[in-house]
Amino acid sequence: MRGREPLPHGRDKMTPMRPATAQDRFGDLVSAIEKTGYYPQVVAAGVGAAVAGEQVEAFLVHHEPTIDRDEVRRHITVVVLTASRLILCHTDEYAPDDLLPEPYTSTSTEAVRLSAVRSVVVNRMVANPEKFAGGGQPVPSEAVLTVGWGGLNRLDLEPAACSDPDCEADHGYTGVLASDDFSLRVSSAAEGQGAVDDLLVFAESLSARTRG
Repeated sequence: MRGREPLPHGRDKMTPMRPATAQDRFGDLVSAIEKTGYYPQVVAAGVGAAVAGEQVEAFLVHHEPTIDRDEVRRHITVVVLTASRLILCHTDEYAPDDLLPEPYTSTSTEAVRLSAVRSVVVNRMVANPEKFAGGGQPVPSEAVLTVGWGGLNRLDLEPAACSDPDCEADHGYTGVLASDDFSLRVSSAAEGQGAVDDLLVFAESLSARTRG
């Protein structure tokens, strides 16, 4: 890809993200994609086109199966952080259909300016939290990263109420408008503790890049 030699392979499932430096990590990214074994040339080509020559400062590669009716299909998500953009790439596989008579993949990419990112939300799930009452560092067993930039908004509504427990009046609805453009959940049970740790490091780095 672009004449760059892949560097040593990263960890399977999700490649760790390190603090951003001037070093271009495109080779690490390609190696991590190859490590999954999921149509690596197709995925790398899509990611490389979206990166468009910018230096790769950090990335995540998440490979997971999806269930479509009675079929199990694979899916890969690649998230790339450059100096100016957050790039998301999704690749799915499909069986032959009326339009394409042979099995095929579909790759979609989206590039978002870092200045446009409105929110970086991290949800940590810690098992047996009482163990840390006397000190120690809690280790989340699951984590969810949600990034919003205004492309997709979600409105959660519920009936409104007043402080009078005997009131039967209709107070309409109340709700929360949330930006929920990208969300990724990992767990130590499914992907290993390393994947959870990597996601948290990625979230911290992305939050730092979107300050101000």
